[in-house]
Amino acid sequence: MTRVFVEPALRAALLTSVVLTASVALTSIGLAATEAKADEVVRTPLIGSDFPISAAVTVRGDLDTVYVSGALPPVINKDAPKGSVAAYGDMATQTVGALTSIKATLARLGLGLGDVVKMTVFMVADPTKDNKLDFEGLMKGYTQFFGTPEQPNKPARSAVQVAALVAPGALVEIEVIAAKPH
Repeated sequence: MTRVFVEPALRAALLTSVVLTASVALTSIGLAATEAKADEVVRTPLIGSDFPISAAVTVRGDLDTVYVSGALPPVINKDAPKGSVAAYGDMATQTVGALTSIKATLARLGLGLGDVVKMTVFMVADPTKDNKLDFEGLMKGYTQFFGTPEQPNKPARSAVQVAALVAPGALVEIEVIAAKPH
């Protein structure tokens, strides 16, 4: 083995050059990977809104994974005081409204409720029920969409109590993740 003496300043310059070259190569690889991955993520905008969230985000792979933003119930009684539970209906009615909205978003993407693999339910205590969660009402609405003869698929689900939702009077907000081969 032959050893070559290299001046410390030259050694530092060579090492810096090697590190910079490797860094540029890795950055280029990273940028290419980022660009490729960006093509695999599809964001579906909200209809008729410039609110800064997507209605859904699809992550492409062997399966398309679609992350659907939380859906609140629609106002069903425009004569009720704004921001009241009466404006949105009871928990069962609100659950049906939120799931109907999610069903429509999924349909726009060529998916159905049977493709839902994960659901998160955010619930507020119902002031008309002694400030308790109306889980029974949630299930009354939920079972119209999942575990039925027409749609037997059931997602994994979490249900959590929160202090409030963005829409005063809303008792429930539901978000889902769906997956389907493409």
